[in-house]
Amino acid sequence: MDEGSVCVLIPSVRNSEELAIVLEGLSSQDYTGPLEIVVVGPGNDPGKAVAESLGARFIDDGGVRTRADACNVGIEQTESEFVFFTDDDVIVPSNWVSSLIKWFERSEVAGVGGPNFAPKKESTFWQKVIDVTFCSKWVTAGTNYGNRADGELEEVEQLPGVNAAYRRSVLEEVDGFDKGAIGCEDAMLDHRIRKAGYRLWQDGSAIMWHRRRGPSRVRKQIGNYGMVRILASNIHPEMKAWSHFAVGLFPFLSVIGIVSLIAGALGGGAEASLWFTIEGVWDLSRFLFHGSLGLICAYIAICWAGALFGTSPSRSFTTILAAPLMTFALHWSYGVGVMKGWKRIRSGNPGLQIDDRNRS
Repeated sequence: MDEGSVCVLIPSVRNSEELAIVLEGLSSQDYTGPLEIVVVGPGNDPGKAVAESLGARFIDDGGVRTRADACNVGIEQTESEFVFFTDDDVIVPSNWVSSLIKWFERSEVAGVGGPNFAPKKESTFWQKVIDVTFCSKWVTAGTNYGNRADGELEEVEQLPGVNAAYRRSVLEEVDGFDKGAIGCEDAMLDHRIRKAGYRLWQDGSAIMWHRRRGPSRVRKQIGNYGMVRILASNIHPEMKAWSHFAVGLFPFLSVIGIVSLIAGALGGGAEASLWFTIEGVWDLSRFLFHGSLGLICAYIAICWAGALFGTSPSRSFTTILAAPLMTFALHWSYGVGVMKGWKRIRSGNPGLQIDDRNRS
């Protein structure tokens, strides 16, 4: 194993066109040390021909069903001092490897990563809104989206799977990713690394440009994340957080709020003037209407403020304006996913965490 050697692992499934862009970016890195670029995917995937034509190594994943298992296959079949991870739908800056590898000169760095944002030029309006929502300051349910170190290097609990680098020795010590995990595989890996006594860091300037999915696909993605986060917390109880529980209640509370608003309006609450409210003339319909309307307005205000003070480079008047709508849709999807996770756990058979890309 050469000193300073780097292996970049890219799990890929049926995304050969975007994969080619990733490989072109990695082939233009300014890092001068030993660098191997490896794509892991199904043996019959079109990405195999793309990888080999662009000088990357292709590893057949052996028919595994999840991203975590594909990453483990890559770890087992490569040799390097450091292992970098990214996805097959990114635009890689030419200094990505060099900007992260330098931090391993510090012995306390077991892993290091950076933020990821949607590329502004290549993104549609709604992809930009999704990025603004993901990177909101307050409404991401404790997820890693939007987290960006303020200083040169900042200790963090989790690295984004699309922009992360680790010492191979650490990955091998914790036995790689949790087998069968998807959607939360990076969070579980980092949890076990920190539990083993190692420290993870983020360089806020080491940005990876990561394409966001469209509205319908991202809702499916986020719903899956909600489910697997609960399943992950069932495996690793220390990962439980109040924020995920709260979003799990979001669909239920939203229905109550909307029904209360309508019931209050039909009962005459919408006709109540500010004067009568001040005079203390309250009845159930007024309470339902004004209370529900106030909570809805507060939610929208928090969404706007979170988007405004977030970290997305796609922030603009229109994307911030649309952020509450997307935030609601993603909170709903995440909450439904959380409830599915609870249901699986109560059934006594949580089962395999399902990939939102079919790897069969």
